[in-house]
Amino acid sequence: MSSNSDKTNRVIQFFRSEKDTPSIISKMKNKANQSLPTERFPVEGKVTQEGTNDRIKFLNEKGKHFSYLTGHETFTDIKSLHGNIENYIGMSLVPTGVVGPLNVVGSEAMGDFYVPLATSEGALIASYNRGAYASRLAGGITSLCLVEGVQRSPVFKFNDIADLGQFLMWVLPQIEKFKDITSQKSRYAKLIDVRSNIEGNQLILTFDFTTGDASGQNMVTICTDAICQFIVSNTPIKPVFWFLESNYSGDKKATALSFTSVRGKKVTSEVTLSKRIVETVLRTTAKAMVDYWQSSTIGVIQSGSIGAQGHVANGLCALFIATGQDAACTAEAAVGITRMEMMEGDGLYACLTLPNLIVGTVGGGTSLPTQRECLELMDCNGSGKTRKFAEICGALALAGELSIAAALSAGQFSAAHKKFGRKKQ
Repeated sequence: MSSNSDKTNRVIQFFRSEKDTPSIISKMKNKANQSLPTERFPVEGKVTQEGTNDRIKFLNEKGKHFSYLTGHETFTDIKSLHGNIENYIGMSLVPTGVVGPLNVVGSEAMGDFYVPLATSEGALIASYNRGAYASRLAGGITSLCLVEGVQRSPVFKFNDIADLGQFLMWVLPQIEKFKDITSQKSRYAKLIDVRSNIEGNQLILTFDFTTGDASGQNMVTICTDAICQFIVSNTPIKPVFWFLESNYSGDKKATALSFTSVRGKKVTSEVTLSKRIVETVLRTTAKAMVDYWQSSTIGVIQSGSIGAQGHVANGLCALFIATGQDAACTAEAAVGITRMEMMEGDGLYACLTLPNLIVGTVGGGTSLPTQRECLELMDCNGSGKTRKFAEICGALALAGELSIAAALSAGQFSAAHKKFGRKKQ
């Protein structure tokens, strides 16, 4: 059984294992450059061949190459799609742009990153790019992946509560056996906790796993099914029926459990912007942004939303599509809390916490050609890169929160969409 201290202890273990993180962050922040960077990514509001060529050349010079994204190579290996899709007929083309450089100060992600976003929504990349530029001038966004876990929550039905109680008393001492079953079914999954939720004569067991560098939904499904098969074959108290998923785990849903647990990776990100940066780059004031944040938070509470943020789904969904994540996981990954505060000297402090980042750098769609190239652009392809990728996700989302709050606080929102987002026929 889990207790309230379990997740806290895992967070403490993170800070113990990352003992140098505070000093690294302090050193990076002390290097914050209040002048414009000498090197700038070639941005443009309109789409031109010349501008496109300039951006490709710029990234090529940094050792980044995109044979499939640019169309120089054509995908033909349709047999490799087995496990990704059924009834295949072809590829959907989604325009892909780049935000950057996004400067991240994390335990795994450190430095400038060029972040690919696949979207057909005009103004989206321009908005995120502005937030990235402002935060880079401020010394970067601190972004830390604190804790991780992926769940599957089977449900067991009994004749009465008495049977349920006997079943539960038999199940809980079996956790070491469950860990052994997990290790037999997967090289990467590790069972770290089992939690229970009783409702009358129904019992939900939540199995909490870590899944290495994969997002892990399929992995935890297979492991949990094997555990459940062992349970129903060996328990002295047989359930009337059981189902592998009770709809309690939060898979592809925004749920009230988001802030009491973790699903995927929990990332928290922060940045402090000077008065000068807020006024010259975001073209507003810290007070106006804080006033907007406070009013919009009251509005989102009244709407019944889970979490309180501006448009996290915009950036995450575009990044998920570009990098081969499960785009439907945006429903849970976009749950978050954005906060803004005034600082001394009329500066701005902003932070964002995302508790449900279901992301991976191996498996799923990450090996598809353009998706692989997009991950390679951020040096996030393959094993050992998922926590780094999650920290970039958090930093990107916060950059987007800065920009949209600035636009709405200064009355720029409509004009920006008129400029970038209207399709001319």
